[in-house]
Amino acid sequence: MARKKKNRKSSSTLEIINSAAAGIDLGSTSHWACISEPDTGEQLVSEFSTDTPSLRELAEWLEKADISTVAMESTGVYWIPLYEMLSSRGFEVILTDTRSLSSVPGRKTDVLDCQWIQQLHACGLLQGAFRPGDSIVKFRALARMQRTLTDQRADWLRRMQKELDVMNIRVHRAVADITGATGMRIIGAIVDGERDPARLAAMRDARCRLSKEQIQRELTGNWREEHLFNLSMAFRMYENMCQAIKDVEQKILDLLSTIPGTDAAAPPPAKETKAKTMRKRGEEQLRQALYSISGVDLTSIDGIGVGTAQTILSEIGPDVTMFPTEDQFASYLRLAPNTPISGGKRVRGG
Repeated sequence: MARKKKNRKSSSTLEIINSAAAGIDLGSTSHWACISEPDTGEQLVSEFSTDTPSLRELAEWLEKADISTVAMESTGVYWIPLYEMLSSRGFEVILTDTRSLSSVPGRKTDVLDCQWIQQLHACGLLQGAFRPGDSIVKFRALARMQRTLTDQRADWLRRMQKELDVMNIRVHRAVADITGATGMRIIGAIVDGERDPARLAAMRDARCRLSKEQIQRELTGNWREEHLFNLSMAFRMYENMCQAIKDVEQKILDLLSTIPGTDAAAPPPAKETKAKTMRKRGEEQLRQALYSISGVDLTSIDGIGVGTAQTILSEIGPDVTMFPTEDQFASYLRLAPNTPISGGKRVRGG
């Protein structure tokens, strides 16, 4: 439920640019919202809970007050549900951080955070943080989930490798890549109960450089029960992660197909080695989809693969016009070095 606070008259001596502006101070249990009367300039403050019905009450309260633009701090993840709800109702929502709020002088100690946000926003002194369009936001959420699952899959792969090492079953010496078809076939057979090194060695690919006898020696281990159990758990988790990543990748392709873009196909990579690597990883379909929404092939840049191109486009989208200069774009990507400055002069770091 909303809880109103006694009206305060705004102490601002600055010119009001937009009286239909609101300020919201976000919290984990409650949100404080502030609006101002267009005629008297008095600030009205109300407190709302953070559950979804209360967020609807907050949005309706702003609509009744003819508010068109709202400013809020990007605190944790608490802003996301309210941001999405207000945006869906047609409000212009400005995200700001504490640095931009604290850099403006003249704040009085008895002014609430929401009042200060509203006052600065009404005077046009707040600059919103960058947030891409809704379709790119969805793309970004899926891409971040994919990276999370990929990191977790790598962790379970390391656990598999550890259990094999403590049993002295050196699959990584028998095959070049344990995540390849031969490596996974051998590990899967071990998990299913196969212990005969000769039968395990017979699963080798015909292209393997080592002979069956050499592979057989590498696959002779001590087969301790507790390590076999841990190996089976890690192997199952690894397979689950692989399937989850495939599901997310398909979801990403489905989403990208709905984003308007060019119908032209991406040009073939200039380097055959790079094209071969992308084909081996099964990334060609994703490369084409990324080209469709952006109109450029970022993988044509040396050092940028399909994964990096997906990260860039999922974080900022195909439109970079909101970055006036290359320096600002590099700073947003956190590629610009930190330059300590004190008293207007650069401070030499270690």
